[in-house]
Amino acid sequence: MRIATWNVNSVKQRLPRLLPWLDQRQPDVVCLQETKLADDAFAELLHDELAARSYEVATHGEATWNGVAILSRVGLEGVARGLDGGPGFPHPEARAVAATCGGIRVVSVYVPNGRTPGSDHYHYKLEWLAALRETVAAAGPEATVVCGDMNIAPADDDVFDPDAYVGQTHVTAAEREALAELQALGLHDVVRERWPGERVFTYWDYRAGMFHQDLGMRIDLVLAGAPVAERVRAAWVDRHARKGKGPSDHAPVIVDLDEAPDGDIGPVVPPPSAPRARRGAKKLPQAR
Repeated sequence: MRIATWNVNSVKQRLPRLLPWLDQRQPDVVCLQETKLADDAFAELLHDELAARSYEVATHGEATWNGVAILSRVGLEGVARGLDGGPGFPHPEARAVAATCGGIRVVSVYVPNGRTPGSDHYHYKLEWLAALRETVAAAGPEATVVCGDMNIAPADDDVFDPDAYVGQTHVTAAEREALAELQALGLHDVVRERWPGERVFTYWDYRAGMFHQDLGMRIDLVLAGAPVAERVRAAWVDRHARKGKGPSDHAPVIVDLDEAPDGDIGPVVPPPSAPRARRGAKKLPQAR
């Protein structure tokens, strides 16, 4: 089974990239984030194209912002939208959808950004992560895979330069602790476990040539319960999907279970050619 997760940053804008990517990579299960479409608009746009590719679809969307989806061609049962008892800002947002696909409980999540450390949105992010943890714990984490844009870099190795992120969200101790508490349920960060110590990013700002310089972050994760993690045969970032015309600012993450059609490739395909930036030499675009 091939499972993929991708923050498409508007499925409508990314349609010319998404459909050929599905045909090329042939994922069995796809978790999408930032679809930015209400459910009826998503169906109107994509139902026929996805049905022709044998995908069933579960969506939880809203117009303009947020939105998550699961595409599956190995079954789609027990669909649940949102988080039980989860917080809102001020109202509940379309940030989580879950379904059982091929015997695995798959959860597609788009974690709140947090905006500024200490802000109301930051506290909302932490509350949302706590609600996610409770939802996963209640469902049983062993046969669960949480996929998506976590908006947290788990460690300093997951950003191009920790100095550039001082005072920013995504790297604070409270965010990382909230992520660690989720993983403490028994969820494995399968990409990092397969590629310890490697430079692996999934997101690059559109501005300032960040992608071409490989100045990114690893914030799109696949967290799998032990029985699922033991089945992993490949785990990699499809950097090719971030190249070219009209890309998302995120690259898909692909995990192969039981067999690896492309071999045990990775961690980033194709690998970046830019050298690692010297610490302190580069800043974030908003900090320039």
